[in-house]
Amino acid sequence: MLSIYLGKMDGAIYHPPTYFDNQYEDEWITEELSVCMIRDVDHSEVVSARLIESPVLGPISTKELSGGVKTLMLMAFDGTGKVFNASVCGDNCAKWILEIANRKDLTINLRHIMDFGEGGFEARILNTGDMVHDMLGFARIAGKYV
Repeated sequence: MLSIYLGKMDGAIYHPPTYFDNQYEDEWITEELSVCMIRDVDHSEVVSARLIESPVLGPISTKELSGGVKTLMLMAFDGTGKVFNASVCGDNCAKWILEIANRKDLTINLRHIMDFGEGGFEARILNTGDMVHDMLGFARIAGKYV
């Protein structure tokens, strides 16, 4: 289940990429979910836990992945219960946020109206307690907070 807090949220990790660089575990990088997210979002291939092959940058370290991919991996694998600012992610990460939320309960902080696409989805808006099932319902509520 996806839960979303809209606007500034006390206690949320505002810049997840920096948090990731200091907290990630090598095992996260080679997990099947991470490999798929890195391929889709960054158009790069995981060679090993510490080496990624980017078509633009060539061989890069894990720390040079995009902020979006780093935030997605935190959402998927960080076991601290922290809430991450998903507004560092582009809209190309939205489908992965929904996928992670299908696998586990996930709470995120959004400071913009993320485009979750034309299909249906389910999310609880923590600011109001409302459930939304599509972009129209989400945008109607989110527009009041971000």
